[in-house]
Amino acid sequence: MSPVATPKAVTPAGRLDTLLGRYTMYRLILLVLAALAAYSLLLNALGWLTFGIPQMLVHLALCLGLTYASNRALAVLFHVQPHSESSLITGLLLYFLFWPSFMPMDVAGVALACVLASASKYALAWRGRHIFNPAAAGAFVTGLTGLNVATWWAATPAMLLLLVPGILLVVYRTRKFLMAAVFLVVATSIVTSELLQAGMTLGGAIWQALAQRPLLFFVGFMLTEPLTLPPRRWQQLALAAVVGVVFAVPYNFGFIANSPELALLVGNLLAFFMGQRGGLRLTFAGSRALTPSTTEFAFEPSRPVRFAPGQYMELDLPHAKSDGKGRRRVFSLTSAPGSGTVKFGVRTSEPVSAAKKVLLDLKPGDHVTATAVGGDFVLPRNPRTPVLLIAAGIGITPYLAHLAAGAGRDRDVVLLLLARNTEEIAYADELAASGARIMARIADGSAPPPFITDAGAAVSRGATPSARLDGTTLKALVPDISDRTVYLSGSPASVASLRQAARRAGARRVHVDSFSGY
Repeated sequence: MSPVATPKAVTPAGRLDTLLGRYTMYRLILLVLAALAAYSLLLNALGWLTFGIPQMLVHLALCLGLTYASNRALAVLFHVQPHSESSLITGLLLYFLFWPSFMPMDVAGVALACVLASASKYALAWRGRHIFNPAAAGAFVTGLTGLNVATWWAATPAMLLLLVPGILLVVYRTRKFLMAAVFLVVATSIVTSELLQAGMTLGGAIWQALAQRPLLFFVGFMLTEPLTLPPRRWQQLALAAVVGVVFAVPYNFGFIANSPELALLVGNLLAFFMGQRGGLRLTFAGSRALTPSTTEFAFEPSRPVRFAPGQYMELDLPHAKSDGKGRRRVFSLTSAPGSGTVKFGVRTSEPVSAAKKVLLDLKPGDHVTATAVGGDFVLPRNPRTPVLLIAAGIGITPYLAHLAAGAGRDRDVVLLLLARNTEEIAYADELAASGARIMARIADGSAPPPFITDAGAAVSRGATPSARLDGTTLKALVPDISDRTVYLSGSPASVASLRQAARRAGARRVHVDSFSGY
């Protein structure tokens, strides 16, 4: 999907979104962790870490090798496709959790943690979806055996130079800044208060909390792990606060004492009960062409799917040839909740990614796995709140579930479509029956279907014509935009430009949903 009829200037946020959008969340986390591992070796060579290069290399090889091998072996045992990317992420996390050492007991403990982490994905799972963060589960159980204890040595000042920007990239890509902030404020406040009572200065207490305890590493790579989060933002924020307390408050109940891994496991269990519990199998029912460049795929779920209109579903689409984005892809649900069928509208014009090729090659009766449902691109609870929905290209998809659920009839909805030409307007029949007031801005100047207002013509009558959708043009199209909650959907570049235009037009409440070209 490309931006159409939007400002030509690309904002820095748009450039960053486009860059990061080339990678899935999992691939980005893997790359950042790999860079941190290489950085740790460099620090050790410079004398800023004191483990010893041989110990670190053996430790890294052990963590990566055992998690990868045990994951593949267990996948064969359970007759499922192995997720190599996930196993490598787990191995790198364990590399940073356990102290590099040649001591036999320490090595045995790390080996046990690696195998247990892989096993937890299958043994501690519900309907094919693991409940606990694998690295935290392996580290916690290993600690109970006494063989080794997680030290979270990544929490050292020498690592901050690369750790902080790496975490910022991950949290920005996953859109979890607010969740991370809630956890950090809660946990840092508790730790700082404890250190102040021990006689430390305020600056020293905050520095120790953030630089010498694993708060940053924990929130960047563990707490925000997608498969163990509840689906809604308010649930995630509540979870972050609870985990922050469990993380920071000292306690000891016999052989159970507070630790980062235990805090995360408690949070994982709470998240499990908050949302869609477990993955599910989808049976391919068929597809249809929506436009020359987009296709809709329909599936029958193995059990009812709970979701709110505007949410997405993550699919596991194994493919032999990697394209740098991994095998898990996120797609907006276009069907209404409770319809019995889940549908996705996907851009399928060339070049087709490896994951989309998997979708295009599906035959009726084939199966794929859905690993998560989530997202907060939902309409205001109050049906009296008017909304403006702006869709660039296939960005129409998250709005289809809203309209299918009756939003166009139950509230004041204005839908503005941005398309290259009339043929690229998807879901025309559904839009015609929606009851929403629909406008379209067509880049090539062609006229939209009769039930859609030609936004280009409307602007030329009410304001100075513009070849692009800037704030002035948008204000002319929707004069009451300041009274509406605005939703923007499309490619990262489109969304960044549209957000800027909406703000300049007077929008006060803006929600966005960026598609990264999966």
